Amino acid sequence: MARKGIREYDAKRLLANGLPRISEGRFEMNLDRVLITPDTDLSTLDEEHSWLNKTPLVVKPDQLFGKRGKNKLLILDATLEEAIAWVNERMNLETTIVQTTGTTTGVLTHFLVEPFISHESEYYVAIVQKENGDVIYFSTQGGVDIEAVWDSVITIEVPTTSSIDNIDIESALSDVPERSLVAGFIKVLYRVFDQYYFTYLELNPFSFADGKIVILDTVAKLDDTASFECSELWGKIMFPKAFGAVKSPEEGYVAQLDERTGASLKLTILNPDGIVWNLVAGGGASVIYADTVVDLGYSKELANYGEYSGNPSMELTYEYTKTVLKLMTRQKDQQGRPKYLLIGGGIANFTDVAKTFTGIIRAIEDYQDKLKEIGVKIYVRRGGPNYKEGLENMKNLGRRIGIPIEVHGPETHMTRIVSLALKGGE
Repeated sequence: MARKGIREYDAKRLLANGLPRISEGRFEMNLDRVLITPDTDLSTLDEEHSWLNKTPLVVKPDQLFGKRGKNKLLILDATLEEAIAWVNERMNLETTIVQTTGTTTGVLTHFLVEPFISHESEYYVAIVQKENGDVIYFSTQGGVDIEAVWDSVITIEVPTTSSIDNIDIESALSDVPERSLVAGFIKVLYRVFDQYYFTYLELNPFSFADGKIVILDTVAKLDDTASFECSELWGKIMFPKAFGAVKSPEEGYVAQLDERTGASLKLTILNPDGIVWNLVAGGGASVIYADTVVDLGYSKELANYGEYSGNPSMELTYEYTKTVLKLMTRQKDQQGRPKYLLIGGGIANFTDVAKTFTGIIRAIEDYQDKLKEIGVKIYVRRGGPNYKEGLENMKNLGRRIGIPIEVHGPETHMTRIVSLALKGGE
């Protein structure tokens, strides 16, 4: 499982979809919100979203950091004209924010605009996925630094072997004025958390107004290995980098490739000087391979994290592989060690192994001289449609260009090639 933060805009979009559906209309959210990016035409914003001229507005950055009020990055009860002026002053502005973890400097690029809604009570709730189950945290003192009033927080555990239906939420909230309403909401929220594969979900604060749930601030993370299973529930979802993290040109290029296809192409550079490079098919497999490298004691040598999945075209697989090889072959290892390219994955359901391997083979052929120069060893394990043809083509490639390529099919455990490469099969 990979816990990936998402924008508040997307978190509220998922909640606005899931809460009324799962509660059969009992808990509804206001659907009005806009995400402003550097590409947004602010001059026509009200034409696309007429509600912007009909209500006071709240505007804040939406870039995976909190304490926006304390960092003077929040405007309340604003007119559209004031909101646009406020965003224009801060768009693409390098800013240093102060949080409990320290200071971070980055560039402001995304802003969330929502209606300003008057409300009375402010509650705090968070749901966290843990090893032996989930934990729900609740407080009647929302809207503040929850750490400062942690004594007010009620903890409710939902063991893996249990169900939210078996948990008496209402009894745990014995001193809450709107106990029945809040308990009902928490149960529905938990079901959304579970069905949408959240791993972390915090609402601070939330309230009720005019018969609707009002969620003011939201922090959320998803299990990105559920991308395929949740594609319809999530819709188009992005996993942005943390504020202050700079995307390399190669990461940016792969992100552009990903936007061009219904398949999934992801790349994160962890250590450009690392000797272990993964070229893995499947979101779940990418996590498993990365974990296996770490378990074998090579965490500091893991160069990248990413995936190609969803049956990408041969051309897109070629471009993706070429990008990884470009990074891998920039320089030799300073200690003179070989580098390892692990081409892995599970047994595909519908990805054409022969087709995607054709793209990989083309890229390896293009980079064969550089791969030889830095001493790359390639280990392959794959199964799925046309895998025999794909594996045979990979074997022939090794013979043809003189690069050591060890090839395995589904008879070999999925991550066996990791230990074969790094530990000699131990």
